[in-house]
Amino acid sequence: MKLFMTHAYIRWIFLASAMLLLAITILFSLTLGKISISTATVWDAFFQYDPSITNHVIVRSSRVTRTLIAIVIGATLAIAGMIMQAISRNPLAAPDIFGVNAGALFFIVFAATFLSVDSLSQYMWIGFIGAGIAGVFVYLLGSVGTTGLAPIRLVLAGAAISALFTSFTQGMLVLDEQGMQSVLFWLSGSVAGRDMDMLLPVLPYITVGTFIAFFMGKPLNILMSGEDVAKNLGQNTLLVKLLSGLVIIVLAGGSVAIAGSIGFIGLVVPHIAKGIAGPNYQWGIPLSGLFGAILLLLSDIIARLIIAPQEMPIGVMTAIIGVPFFIYVARKGMKKS
Repeated sequence: MKLFMTHAYIRWIFLASAMLLLAITILFSLTLGKISISTATVWDAFFQYDPSITNHVIVRSSRVTRTLIAIVIGATLAIAGMIMQAISRNPLAAPDIFGVNAGALFFIVFAATFLSVDSLSQYMWIGFIGAGIAGVFVYLLGSVGTTGLAPIRLVLAGAAISALFTSFTQGMLVLDEQGMQSVLFWLSGSVAGRDMDMLLPVLPYITVGTFIAFFMGKPLNILMSGEDVAKNLGQNTLLVKLLSGLVIIVLAGGSVAIAGSIGFIGLVVPHIAKGIAGPNYQWGIPLSGLFGAILLLLSDIIARLIIAPQEMPIGVMTAIIGVPFFIYVARKGMKKS
């Protein structure tokens, strides 16, 4: 059931509610884990910090960083997914399909296998470059032809590049079991073990990409009315598509570079946002960012608790949530056709 927001005050109510839900989820993220920490202790860790108190150190050195990274990754993957579904006009489109994850993964495994790279910070930059290269390849292949960039070619190019990089990656992992062990946790996606030194170098790029994405709402609304209509209204449709592709590469590439291959956030969350905002990307994009952050934080909290004291990779949790939703959307699309 769609809850299209037809009045401005209703839109603001939903937006404020999402912000409140995010704040509550942040509190859970700071208090729940292998060691449960009270809300009062979290408050003291911020405003009356004592380095001799173990729980204060856990909050300041681990929980806060982990929470911030989950917020950034969830928001950017969801926004990238929303824009990806818009320009491809495919409800099953996600950054994974754009080849970003597969490209980052290939370059990281290549570096681990042949260059003996074993540093998370080095993986970050290598993954960011790999994601960008894969995205460029997809865009070039999607633009081949007399009609220029077309949604169906974009999806097919993304699937082809993803399959190619995935095949190469699997081949390298078979050749080098030690390399597989060194990147295994990264492959399944995680916000654990990351620190601010990994987030801060990429944050300026992600911030600029998010800022541009918030201004893409109106052009995407016009583009969704049809290519001919958009051109008649004076829109440079090629520029909108190119800028959208750049935003996807920066946001999804930066996220994959920091947290590894986390799937389904970019698929599931845009549908939630569109169910509330309708086909209005000016509201859908910010709502996607908020719900993406909430969903990834919740997934991370469950990943900490479900097999405690061990921890499940967050990518596994998002897959558990996302696969049934993927099947539902796919079956719904088949019925319509």
